[in-house]
Amino acid sequence: EVQLAESGGSLVQAGGSLRLSCAASGFTFGDYNIGWFRQAPGKVREALACIRRSGESTYYSDSVKGRFTISEDNAKDMVYLQMNSLKLEDTAVYYCTAANWGPVYWGQGTQVTVSS
Repeated sequence: EVQLAESGGSLVQAGGSLRLSCAASGFTFGDYNIGWFRQAPGKVREALACIRRSGESTYYSDSVKGRFTISEDNAKDMVYLQMNSLKLEDTAVYYCTAANWGPVYWGQGTQVTVSS
């Protein structure tokens, strides 16, 4: 059974930093594209960052490029999202995702709240 478990979300002041973690299990981690999405209240889920196994290329959305960094620890089946220079508009539930040639799997999310 594919399982993704996010952690690390908290309340943080604007300009601060957070590091989110995602523990993966139930699949071959290195065979799946992995990434982070977020969903703010009243909004659809937004793709933020992804590591694609084809060429190990990375993707970042314009809204987080230069501020957020996705990384992984393949030996531990872990994926991370380092978030710097946080803004009020970064407030959302953050989701870890995994996908191959099939469905996208989602974790349950972790809440990040940025305050002034």
